[in-house]
Order: sequence, then structure tokens, then C-alpha cells
Amino acid sequence: MEFRREAVRLARDSDKSLTKIARELGVTVSALCKWKKQVEAEEASGLTGDEKAELLQLRKDKARLEMEVEILGKATAFFAKRNH
Repeated sequence: MEFRREAVRLARDSDKSLTKIARELGVTVSALCKWKKQVEAEEASGLTGDEKAELLQLRKDKARLEMEVEILGKATAFFAKRNH
């Protein structure tokens, strides 16, 4: 990922065209453009791609845990009612 960020920094700071920079780095222009968009999105959101993925996973885990708590609460109520 650091290579990509460095490539984007080079593209931003250089007077060279994206095509020339991509050729010098041994990557495609489309890859360099994609990396540039990703870095810009990270800068806009304040989160890296890894952090976004982690946040998404944490939200999924939270939803699953909330559902489990709800199920356990209903089971507890069911068994408490059954024992009376």
C-alpha cells in the first residue's frame, strides 16, 4: 500500500504526465488513476482502506451481537415463564 501512496504522491508532485509516471513505475495508467482515487477518498473520509474494512467488519459484528442478545433475552423470558 505504501508503494501506491508514494506513486500517487509522485503523480501529484511531478510535472510529468500520469502516463509517463506509470510507465516509469511499471504500472498501468488505469492502476495509477485507481490508486489516486483511493487515496483521495481516504483523505476525504479520514480513513484508510484497511480502516474502512475494519469499520465495516465491526459494524457487522455489532449487528450480529445485538441479534444474539435479543435472542438470548427472549430465551431467558421463555424459560423464566416456563418455570413459574
